[in-house]
Amino acid sequence: MPVSILQMILRHTKRSVPQINTTSTADISFILLVFFLVMTSMDVDKGLMRTLPPVDADDRQEAVDVAKSNVLSIEITAGDGLLVDGRPLAVDRLRGRVASFVAGAADRRRHVILLDVDRRASYDSYFNVQNEIVAAYNALRDSYAVRHYGRRYAACTPEQREAVRACYPQRITETSAGGGEGGAR
Repeated sequence: MPVSILQMILRHTKRSVPQINTTSTADISFILLVFFLVMTSMDVDKGLMRTLPPVDADDRQEAVDVAKSNVLSIEITAGDGLLVDGRPLAVDRLRGRVASFVAGAADRRRHVILLDVDRRASYDSYFNVQNEIVAAYNALRDSYAVRHYGRRYAACTPEQREAVRACYPQRITETSAGGGEGGAR
């Protein structure tokens, strides 16, 4: 019996659709995730590393008289201006000014850096000033350690570091004013 063309068209064979192999999809996804985590740059928060003094049990504060020649006054104004001993100074020159003050103080162990920050000043200017002050101390400590121990401050032993810190202690007092309630920052 002859098959008609219409029957041939209607009687087509079922074709199977090929399946996609998904066994390695999870592996590829994991590799891409690791790749993007490694290659993406992460923003690091800026902050200041500070060691706070220990809390005294008796909570007494002693007033200490400091000679005016041993006080360096640094002020950050509301407009992010910088005044050192009442005179304007660029932030990039502050490191040298602090280093020369601390090194030339009449009594190095009793000098004080008075930092007065207006509350309306930006955190970036405060951070930059603090950075320059710490960099000045680091430079002084490095040069002292090289002269006395033949190595940089970071490479010294803990006892040597303590001796260097005793020669150049960080004595910074901070206050804030303007733009709201006063008080210590």
